[in-house]
Amino acid sequence: MTNQHRQSSSDEIQLSERSLFLFKSLVDHFINDGQPVGSRILARDAGLDLSPATIRNIMADLEDLGLLQSPHTSAGRIPTVKGYRLFVDSLLRIDHIDQIDAKHIASELEKEHDINVLMEKTSNMLSEITHLAGIVMLPKQKSLVLKQIEFVTLSQNRILVILIMNDGEIQNRVIHTAKNYSPSELQEASNFLNMNFSGKDLNKIRQALLADLNKMREDVNKTMQTAIEFATSVLKSGEHKGDYILAGQTNLMDFAELSDVEKLKRLFDSFNQKRDILHILEQAINAKGVQIFIGEESGYDVLDNCSVVTSPYDADGRILGVLGVIGPTRMNYQRVIPIVDITARMLSSALNSSN
Repeated sequence: MTNQHRQSSSDEIQLSERSLFLFKSLVDHFINDGQPVGSRILARDAGLDLSPATIRNIMADLEDLGLLQSPHTSAGRIPTVKGYRLFVDSLLRIDHIDQIDAKHIASELEKEHDINVLMEKTSNMLSEITHLAGIVMLPKQKSLVLKQIEFVTLSQNRILVILIMNDGEIQNRVIHTAKNYSPSELQEASNFLNMNFSGKDLNKIRQALLADLNKMREDVNKTMQTAIEFATSVLKSGEHKGDYILAGQTNLMDFAELSDVEKLKRLFDSFNQKRDILHILEQAINAKGVQIFIGEESGYDVLDNCSVVTSPYDADGRILGVLGVIGPTRMNYQRVIPIVDITARMLSSALNSSN
């Protein structure tokens, strides 16, 4: 079910069954109560006939391997990012989702046909069921292929731009110009663009124009310059910026490791700016199934104490976006992974039926 974001370091570690058993017990303990775990607790709860001294030695070995660390204020130990990765990849038994949760998700999503409301409900539900922050990337627009572009003069230095797509869709946009243009100048500009860009994807046209704008300005005559500037202006105005809906971010304040005011401020700023989070979601969009970014694996300092669990959703076989949850690195992966997985499947199903 899961295709996780792996780090090769966890695959190379060879541990005895006893060490793995103790390591898993320690991680389970820490996920449950957030307190560093000492050898006495493990000796009491692990059910192995081992002395605290033997357990201390095993924990020291696990620390040497980079799987555990000792917080300064405690004699106990907590998992590192590398430790969580080993735990998630090799030791986790995925729970079956609670039937009540599954029915709740299905009933909420199946009866909703408004896509924006559907996305909002999905985000709220992920947050509500996991008690973490729920996130849903809004559907990516389908790629549009330009068939024809026409310019029509309006009053006060405004031009109506008519974009006709290959599938028959027509888009109208208005641009403001520095001066008035005659109908013949506009016709020449549209002729140039239709000759060079008809049959091409709008995003590719936008990228080509932005990349080559200065070079093209030098190499072409005045009519072509005008055409390029018009096209750049109109395609910029219609650019689809990625976006997402986030719910339940205040749930993160309940975790001691995230409740530091300065850390929370940086994290919430990152949520508001959206760029970094969107970049992570974009990375996960081509994953088959669930993808997990633990702590620093995301590549963003602000998420060093967080994990992001995602899964793509689709309609008609085309991936539209990603949904998931953001929580502390000590989140209950066993429960969260199947919730994210089934919510993505049910959102896909709801989108397919609404088409």
